[in-house]
Amino acid sequence: MSFFNSILSKLGIGSAEAAEAPVAADPSVASATATSAAIPDVDVVAKLEGLAASHAEKLDWKASIVDLLKLLGLDSSLTARKKLAEELGCSAQAMEDSAQMNVWLHKTVMQKLAQNGGNIPQELLD
Repeated sequence: MSFFNSILSKLGIGSAEAAEAPVAADPSVASATATSAAIPDVDVVAKLEGLAASHAEKLDWKASIVDLLKLLGLDSSLTARKKLAEELGCSAQAMEDSAQMNVWLHKTVMQKLAQNGGNIPQELLD
């Protein structure tokens, strides 16, 4: 399972198995399958706020990728974040500066969550 699929799974968004399923040889079948499967909206903020309320640490998941990963019980180490950044297509230049990479990662993860059925407020997408 990819790192990002682990995030989706922790939030109950989509099916990790479906996201990793092989693409059909006939593109019309693949597109028909993709359009016939409705993506349910998941209230990501409510889920994360619920987790944060019961978490021992006060985590700023709305601004920090490290805190977001910690809240989800995932590896938040620099190595893990670099793996996630590579997976999501972060530029090599941004990955050279961990602060720049972290900002890019947080924004990109929020956008990808929204694209995969997560209900994310606009202020977390900008």
